[in-house]
Amino acid sequence: MKSHERPLSPFMIGPYYRPQLTSMLSITHRATGVLLAVGTVLLVYWLTALAAGPDAYAGAQACMGSWFGRLCLLGWSVALFYHLCNGIRHLFWKAGMGFEIRRSYLSGYAVLAATAVLTIAVWVAAW
Repeated sequence: MKSHERPLSPFMIGPYYRPQLTSMLSITHRATGVLLAVGTVLLVYWLTALAAGPDAYAGAQACMGSWFGRLCLLGWSVALFYHLCNGIRHLFWKAGMGFEIRRSYLSGYAVLAATAVLTIAVWVAAW
């Protein structure tokens, strides 16, 4: 029997393994979970400063209102909406729906589109 040279692991990105939409969305889902935890710490800092008085709040507001603070808030809102939409997609999977390749890809693109639309809508409304 002829031995085929096959990759030993799907981690061999390059000529052996091409990342798929579903795997990239899964990895991104986990990463956004971590980003949401970090962003929540910043939100707690802001709320604590609010409770601590006007001086503490002014310092926190200056930090959050800077270009870097707003960039962090934008990233947090993207992570929030992505994690929400992809979590809903996972709920459908847990119910046994959407496992076909075509539907899996359509739902993946729908998650990306919904993330963009929700993020833009919130930032336009807040601006």
